[in-house]
Amino acid sequence: MTPYSDVLIVGAGPAGLSLAISLAQAGFTATVVEQQPESALAHPAPDGREIALTHPSRATLQRLGTWAQLADDEVGTIDEAQVHDGPLGHHSALQLSAPRHHRGPTDHALGFIVPNHALRRSAYAVAARMAGVRILAGAQVTRVSVGAQAEVDCTTASDGTAPATTKRLFAPLLVAADSRFSATRRQLGIGAQMTDFGRTIIVCRMRHALPHGGVAHECFGYERTLAVLPLPDASNAAQGGYPLCSVVVTASADDAATLMALSSESFAAQVQAQFNARLGPMALQGERHAYPLVATYAHRFAGHRCALLGDAAVGMHPVTAHGYNLGLAGVDRLTAALVAARQQGQDIGREESLAPYARAHHGHAWPLYQGTNAIVRLYTDPRPVPRLMRQWVLQGARRLPPLQAAIVGQLTGQPPRWVRALAPR
Repeated sequence: MTPYSDVLIVGAGPAGLSLAISLAQAGFTATVVEQQPESALAHPAPDGREIALTHPSRATLQRLGTWAQLADDEVGTIDEAQVHDGPLGHHSALQLSAPRHHRGPTDHALGFIVPNHALRRSAYAVAARMAGVRILAGAQVTRVSVGAQAEVDCTTASDGTAPATTKRLFAPLLVAADSRFSATRRQLGIGAQMTDFGRTIIVCRMRHALPHGGVAHECFGYERTLAVLPLPDASNAAQGGYPLCSVVVTASADDAATLMALSSESFAAQVQAQFNARLGPMALQGERHAYPLVATYAHRFAGHRCALLGDAAVGMHPVTAHGYNLGLAGVDRLTAALVAARQQGQDIGREESLAPYARAHHGHAWPLYQGTNAIVRLYTDPRPVPRLMRQWVLQGARRLPPLQAAIVGQLTGQPPRWVRALAPR
């Protein structure tokens, strides 16, 4: 059985394509198998999601060459974040901002914000022309297995001019990167812890009258959670100069269905009211998109001839914005593990070769996953005692500068020394 490439990757999302690029830069060959057609990969439709990126994530995207593919109006900065408990203005907010530096125009940013479809498009643009990367688009995976080699059976549909074809691909290593509900993970016999929050998130863009000042807001209401994220000023020109923001509403399934059924004007009025008209009159820009809220955590991240990446490994609740950042950290860690195995003359598909990746990624992701879920449970519980605890938590964070520094450090990639000392080794 002749290997088709060094690594087979199932899933051509931003995580899977980023891994393919990273591996090619390191001298490996990678084949990406994706059921969507090439047109959907090259020109993905907007899906309403805006991705908050940390400084380390931006550095990874710059190394991969995908950051340079983003347009000016697709990259915004988050200069400050404010966390509100209950209705806006009822309690003082926890304010988070990065230390000011003078090395460049974005060094002061707490983080960056980029549309999800732009990240997908830019990853494909680089991967598609990269030597060492093959992309099999429009291919449905029918079977995966691991043994002497990793095997993937896939079928391409007939396009009217060519008949459907079936291929069996071989490689020393298979990587599942096909969403938090990964069918590949299941076929590999790897289970996952799933937390269904019983809630739905609605994402959309809105224009507003007053400037956002680069400030992101997280408003933990007693019935709904509202996030308002600043979008880049460069995107305003096409909207007649009106500032834009990304709005994320988290609500019960029934409430979300009601919100989705409202007219554009009524929906905007509800968001404006929950935000206490902080940005003045607001209006919906484009469509609303709704997604069920389920978090997942795989029982293991690697095994014999297989590894999990991105949402297939950890599917995060979006409230702390760690999802894609974890995926990019996984790209860096998995690439480093494979490079180390090759340098030591080891088989890259051996479980021992993949263990450093699995161990380091778990050490990074598990506290974030559990902490995020704990925050969600606390801040969506309307009972009196949890409400009081919410206020204590925010008051305590405001009074503990070291804790604020730790939170900011996770975003900027410059954690305090005491946080670095606690990091898994």
